[in-house]
Amino acid sequence: MGSEKSQAGSSGGQKKAKPDRGGLDSEGSHTCCGCRFPLLIALLQLLLGIAITVVAFLMTTISPSLLARETPHWAGIILCVVSVLGFVLYFITYLPDERTYTQFIIKLVYFLLCSVGLIISIIVIAFQGHHYSLTNGFICREIREDCICTLEPEDPIARTFTYAEVTDCTAVTSTLMLYYLLQMVLNLSQAIVCLLGAFIMWKHRYQVFFVGLQLASPSTQQWQKV
Repeated sequence: MGSEKSQAGSSGGQKKAKPDRGGLDSEGSHTCCGCRFPLLIALLQLLLGIAITVVAFLMTTISPSLLARETPHWAGIILCVVSVLGFVLYFITYLPDERTYTQFIIKLVYFLLCSVGLIISIIVIAFQGHHYSLTNGFICREIREDCICTLEPEDPIARTFTYAEVTDCTAVTSTLMLYYLLQMVLNLSQAIVCLLGAFIMWKHRYQVFFVGLQLASPSTQQWQKV
């Protein structure tokens, strides 16, 4: 009887632990590729950054007189750089607790760039909203190959806005306004994504604490980390 019990105990001890059905590995990180941080956020940042850049260059085709703050291609390029760093962070095996100086430095830079991306997106939204409200009150007339716009056509000293190489003023009063709205929507989405990335990074680093839930016997003193 004793030998049978020992054999049963040894066979039971050789059983492998079943993987968690919740999609978690031994270290508590997600095993599915799309669930791991920051893959999804970096992908959204890349797509939105490319979209912002493409729309900005389309705006420059309307008139070369448009200023840099009216065509925020610089914002899209910066956000693409942020997304590339997010991919680098993903491929070096992201962990909430840093194990190397490389992970710590890249995570810190990615957090700072997400914060910068959030600020840049807010600035672009402010610029695009201002130019949209300004363009909405324009009264334009075509003079040769230019489009001359003003807010008060009866005032001889009123400020005028000249858009060179625009033969049809509807490109300013309708198409350009549509681009302004599209830029506001894209940059608002980008601001939300950057805020989410910075928040998750901060939460993983500073909102990890121990709760009084014991997982094993008092002798082992193993506690659940949440």
